[in-house]
Amino acid sequence: MRDQVRFLKSLAERPRMTGAVAPSGPALARAMAAHVDPKGTLPVIELGPGTGVVTKALIERGVDPARIVAIEYSPDFCRLLAERFPGITIIRGDAYDLDKTLDGRAPRVANVVSSLPLVSRPIEDRIRLIEAGLARTEGDGPFIQFSYTFKGPIHPIPKTFTAGASRWIWMNMPPARVWLYRRP
Repeated sequence: MRDQVRFLKSLAERPRMTGAVAPSGPALARAMAAHVDPKGTLPVIELGPGTGVVTKALIERGVDPARIVAIEYSPDFCRLLAERFPGITIIRGDAYDLDKTLDGRAPRVANVVSSLPLVSRPIEDRIRLIEAGLARTEGDGPFIQFSYTFKGPIHPIPKTFTAGASRWIWMNMPPARVWLYRRP
């Protein structure tokens, strides 16, 4: 319940930065984490971890906390993440400017896992973010994003990446799907 209150407070203070009225549910978090190889060695960038629901799912999947680089804008959520998940790297900054925020850290990554409220931003910002994340991924690692929308947060899909969606996750409130973006 405390996380719900934290989210509502954050939503009231920064409506464009907090795109949900509640943290993602465990079923959605597990569905997102399922696309990350726990045996890998490259970092996993997590964008907009909030209260850490997806962070927890990544760790429960077997991802070493030392691999997780969490980029969070809210100083309150940064403090909470540091308390809950010792061993992860937390960067307070703007996820929409990955190069500046990472400042040379994590030049190659396994995945980008995003809980950002993409639909609250202009389509150009969304596309640039996914392209920037995919430019860092090694091999076929997807940019993992959830969305409550039917068509997903990027529509139409540009030629610079492909998109695929999971089935609806009805155990999340509201129901959501996991979108995987990959280089073509």
